[in-house]
Amino acid sequence: MRLAFMGTPDFAVPSLAELIASGHEIVAVYSQPPRPKGRGRKLTPSPVHAFAEAMGLPVFTPESMKAPEAIETFVSLDLDAACVVAYGQILKPAVLEAPRLGCFNLHGSLLPRWRGAAPIQRAIMAGDRETGVQIMRMSEGLDEGAILLSEILPIRPDDTAASLSERMSTVGATLWTRALAAIERGGVTETPQTGEPTYAKKITPAEARIDWTRPAAEIDCHIRGLSPFPGAWFEAPGPDGPVRVKALLSCLSSEGAGTPGELLEGGLLIACGDGAVRLLRVQREGKAQSSPADFLNGFALPVGTILG
Repeated sequence: MRLAFMGTPDFAVPSLAELIASGHEIVAVYSQPPRPKGRGRKLTPSPVHAFAEAMGLPVFTPESMKAPEAIETFVSLDLDAACVVAYGQILKPAVLEAPRLGCFNLHGSLLPRWRGAAPIQRAIMAGDRETGVQIMRMSEGLDEGAILLSEILPIRPDDTAASLSERMSTVGATLWTRALAAIERGGVTETPQTGEPTYAKKITPAEARIDWTRPAAEIDCHIRGLSPFPGAWFEAPGPDGPVRVKALLSCLSSEGAGTPGELLEGGLLIACGDGAVRLLRVQREGKAQSSPADFLNGFALPVGTILG
């Protein structure tokens, strides 16, 4: 089949690799434009952009797929289908209808639960026990199209957004070959979404702050769902004022109780509104990630300290 691939982050790279390996003709790869990155603010191509160039594929990076010239270029590709994975732009009807067989999207949830921008983070933050990857036919509405193929995955107690995303991207990539074969021969079953939708809104910096008055189970999910980015955070008292610390990995603990936010005996064991969590990986502002022991060696916090 004559395909375009549209994707941007690391999550999308295995899907592009799978499509290349399956022998389909990738005539164009679309990705978000290079963005400033690092201390030097150097323009850096997205992971999909970099991988596609390494594979010798033509890459298009329009600022907006709504622009008439971008739509005209896309239509002129004379595609059989377009495969979309976390592209990051809304596609207008003129784009969705351009490929002969349609545009198809790999989504990281069990729709209609967690439509939108941050389904993996939101699933962990909500304490969901399972999630999945699905290939759907794209429509004008946000993640509202019919489902073609699904794979259910458990959410493990120690999963972070990073570990779950990596697993989902690998499993999701394997769905493309089966889905495209069924689409091409006209043998695919398209199942409309049913049930009450929930929406995975983009994570805002304000909601990343840890509220120690919440139950420990909710805080643990909050921490793991936001790891590694943007990172759940709290404030610890320092000699020159409060210091922001990211909590990147945690687990529930049956040990100890105290005032919410109180540092208890035994490393970074912190009392919550109900129960306690143990922080397993932290990152002080401006420093590298560290274990609790290394963190406390360089930043003394006495037992009984109240974290903000």
